[in-house]
Amino acid sequence: MACCPSRRRNAEAALEDAIRALAHPGRRAMLALVWDQERPASALADAAGLSKSAASQQLKLLRDARLVAVRVDATRRLYRADLARVADIAAMLDQFWSRPLERLRAAAECAPS
Repeated sequence: MACCPSRRRNAEAALEDAIRALAHPGRRAMLALVWDQERPASALADAAGLSKSAASQQLKLLRDARLVAVRVDATRRLYRADLARVADIAAMLDQFWSRPLERLRAAAECAPS
């Protein structure tokens, strides 16, 4: 069964959101910090060298892209990487690059030395 156009657009939009979110070095740094363990927003702001309001904006973009999940614990928000979502994004990128890279490999192998 073929994928419906609206589902494909949603997947493409989700990929674009994730790529935009990962384009910022501060957001990548914060994602790396929450890869293995939950951390509060204040710790992420400090580690990324951002003000708390700037970190909050960056974390919102990561949440909107579904790259991080948030859990409220009393007055703190604890962030953790959504590894399943990251794996989905990696799979989409692998699918995108696999054919062009295979053609490049084949061309390189056929090129005269």
